[in-house]
Amino acid sequence: MKHGSHPDYESYAHPSERPHGGRRGRLFEAGRMKLLVLYLIAQAPKHGYELIKDISELVGGGYSPSAGTIYPTLTYLEDMGFVQVQLTEGERKQFYVTDVGQEHLKQQQAVIQQLLEKLETKRDIQSKDELMDIHRAMENLKTALRLKLNAKSVDAETVHQIAAQIDAAAVAISRL
Repeated sequence: MKHGSHPDYESYAHPSERPHGGRRGRLFEAGRMKLLVLYLIAQAPKHGYELIKDISELVGGGYSPSAGTIYPTLTYLEDMGFVQVQLTEGERKQFYVTDVGQEHLKQQQAVIQQLLEKLETKRDIQSKDELMDIHRAMENLKTALRLKLNAKSVDAETVHQIAAQIDAAAVAISRL
């Protein structure tokens, strides 16, 4: 679905959250950054810079969302009525979740849980020494895919073969 083509929550993904939109595109599927920001604000009112710090800590691995991602996300959440703004000392904006935002979070509970688990797994793989080999292997796979897909135009058969290899690896891992 194209950006803004339907008024539901998931269709308003910031371009940096879309698949193939860079590192964030792979980490945060469409609408997930908005949901994470709303979730964090529901835990306690936040300023924009606090959200950047909290997300950096949640994700780990040196990732930090840019102000160019966070502030448009906050504007969107405010426009949707999910958050409200209050000015604090120094005229800084602090964001609070609204009843509408709380209800939306209840409806998206499973998605939020899945996202938090994904972030925890990513953080664990990057930070635990005993998982370093897995992290290295994942990076090798990503590099091999980038090289293969960027080197030339890839035909449909090659794409199918690559997907089959990755699927086979996933099955083999799940059987360990």
